[in-house]
Amino acid sequence: MSTSVAWEHELQSWLEPFLTHLHHPARRRMCPLYVAGLIGPGERKSLQPIAARVAPADYDQLHHFVAVGPWDEAPLDAELLAQANRLVGGLEAILVIDDTALLKKGTHSVGVASQYAGVVGKKANCQSLVSLTLAKDEVPVPIVLRLFLPDTWIRDPERLQHAGVPETFWVERSKPEIALEELQRVMQAGVSFGAVVTDAGYGISAPFRQSLSALGLLWAVGIPRIQKVYPADVRLGPAPHTRGGPRKTPIPDAEAVAAEAMLATSSWQRITWRRGTKGPLRAKFAAVRVRVADGPTVRLQGRTGQHLPGDEVWLVGEHRTSGERKYYLSNLPPDTSLKQLAALIKARWVCEQAHQQLKEELGLDHFEGRSWRGLHRHALLTLIAYLFLQHLRSRTATGGKKKGRRAPTTTDTAGHSAHAA
Repeated sequence: MSTSVAWEHELQSWLEPFLTHLHHPARRRMCPLYVAGLIGPGERKSLQPIAARVAPADYDQLHHFVAVGPWDEAPLDAELLAQANRLVGGLEAILVIDDTALLKKGTHSVGVASQYAGVVGKKANCQSLVSLTLAKDEVPVPIVLRLFLPDTWIRDPERLQHAGVPETFWVERSKPEIALEELQRVMQAGVSFGAVVTDAGYGISAPFRQSLSALGLLWAVGIPRIQKVYPADVRLGPAPHTRGGPRKTPIPDAEAVAAEAMLATSSWQRITWRRGTKGPLRAKFAAVRVRVADGPTVRLQGRTGQHLPGDEVWLVGEHRTSGERKYYLSNLPPDTSLKQLAALIKARWVCEQAHQQLKEELGLDHFEGRSWRGLHRHALLTLIAYLFLQHLRSRTATGGKKKGRRAPTTTDTAGHSAHAA
């Protein structure tokens, strides 16, 4: 049996737990075809090229299955979470929260707007998806992709209706709010992980950080260099008497300063957090215990809207060899070593690797439909395809029952397939 036939045959049996939730025979037949089309050879992974490769006579049925068919995605979502948890879940795992942009040329695709796209490092015409990635031992499994709707869409009900956006989502929701909702869904599904990691796009939000703590989670998040923090030993005391009488709100005995200023005189250590393909990955790190200025707002030093000290956490700085400087907050315990802090912070890179593979090799950004339902179904099926490939790699790495039969790697089985010729 050829390698290609081997993985296609195994895909059908591996998908059975998903297919049990698709009760219509046509859907049970279309799902494996679409997933195989995402995994298999071919430069484009949009509907028409997939149909041409895997089901030339069934384009209409494949289109109906992905774009308009009245089936519920929730059971497949739940199965994805359960299988991902079995593969890479556990207290040693991390959950990375991020977003990824799908570049577009037109203006009709749901959620498309001029907004920041990390893939090009600037604003671009794109869709933006909030992502959650479960990872363990540097093995990522993306488990959530949810579209963010910019305010230009939220203010246009006719546009929302035309794109088939459910009315539940016709309200403004920030990316941190979407991420928190999905995080709670993931936790309720029983997905297990030891810490949450994210960049400054989410870490800048005080309600987001506070919600993570309220959920009992350990976390490490990026922050801007100007994030205000207090010394860990700051104390609240009575304010000076004023003409109007004593103030009731206690005030801190130290002033909040920017994160970069707090670390300016710290001792920086060169830390190696892992070995990459080109050698050890190193940077200089420093850390100090602080209390974040995200408590209740008061009037301080004659200025209104100043924040009192919040929880005590780690403030971590990173000086990269490129000269770039980054700053982070983490609620890991006070006895955590600098190397442990650095390792958790830098573990976020696995989601960037996963995003790249989802797009370049499985066609996440190739979907040409314009609807909310079609985009999210395409994204879900792309996640299922990625999980299948990680399942094969994991079995090969641990010497599974089919030892000796080479499982397809991402580059073997996707757009740059060894079988494409």
